[in-house]
Amino acid sequence: MIGGRLRQSVPLAPLTTLGIGGPARLFFEATSEEDVARATAHADQAKLELLVLGGGSNLLVADRGFDGLALQVSIAGVTSEPLDGDRVLVTAGAGESWDGLVEWAVARDLEGLECLSGIPGRVGATPIQNVGAYGQEVSRTIVSVRAWDRIANRAVELGRDDCGFAYRTSCFKIDASRRHVIVAVTFEVRSGGEPCVRYPELVRALAERGATRPGLKTVRETVLALRRSKSMVIDPADPDSRSAGSFFLNPILDSDSAACATQSGRSAGILGPDEAPPCFDAGHGKVKLPAAWLIERSGLSKGQALGRAGISRNHPLSLVNRGGATAGEMLDLARLVRARVREVFGVTLEVEPTLVGFEPGAF
Repeated sequence: MIGGRLRQSVPLAPLTTLGIGGPARLFFEATSEEDVARATAHADQAKLELLVLGGGSNLLVADRGFDGLALQVSIAGVTSEPLDGDRVLVTAGAGESWDGLVEWAVARDLEGLECLSGIPGRVGATPIQNVGAYGQEVSRTIVSVRAWDRIANRAVELGRDDCGFAYRTSCFKIDASRRHVIVAVTFEVRSGGEPCVRYPELVRALAERGATRPGLKTVRETVLALRRSKSMVIDPADPDSRSAGSFFLNPILDSDSAACATQSGRSAGILGPDEAPPCFDAGHGKVKLPAAWLIERSGLSKGQALGRAGISRNHPLSLVNRGGATAGEMLDLARLVRARVREVFGVTLEVEPTLVGFEPGAF
């Protein structure tokens, strides 16, 4: 059905930003919606587990690899359609570079994506994770997601309200059956709109540059500089950028649990009597605690290593491959971080990357 383009025993490590993991039993690269339909049909008929790959920026693949069909979606193309007023619809193929799309929008003075500059990966992955940074999330601008529905055996359009967006998740992420394979995403942006500048760190960085009324280009450049300072932009010359981005989610707690975390930190002698973890309103009576702060205050340090895996020297949320690290070493380090934070603050961190090829309950 998909003939000679179906490859066997393809190494997945080079297709991920971590550079870790064994081979996929089968591999297929889709450059069209029809390719996606054929590949998913093949997986379903052969009763193979399906792994949908984009840029591999949010994956940790097991050392033994993936015993199924890895489908890399490389559908290209960007189109725009003006609406009424200053609104513009932008539709991008799932295989387009995410940062390339942000750069494209900023160059055309289209507001809505600028704070998401420098995030690695492809467009199709952004709705899955509800990618966000520096005060923006893609759910703010996504109008619809076009996907191949493996059950209905046809392409479907899912509106924003159908996507189940929440903090770093969506209906696509929590669906273990991988029913929908994203082929394109449509965003609504604004022509000539004011950039989104409300995240405190970004506000401070812009002020330091003397940018009192920054344009989209200045915001993008500032975000890129901030991300580079944390090794959060893929750079072959920066070993700390060999990561999956943030390895842990910022925990969202109710007020009682946040108070318990504060008391635990004081009891452990980590926090002073009048000190508490920084909390940010997460809505619905809950607060978000910065995982990076919890990690550092629990006694772990930037640059700390366990075998060939390590905590980034520039950002405690990022676990990096120092060179030749195995997936087992990465998980051992992640377990160490989680155990230390839980010991000190009573908070259990959750991993952000998708774990592929591991036994259930591996982390």
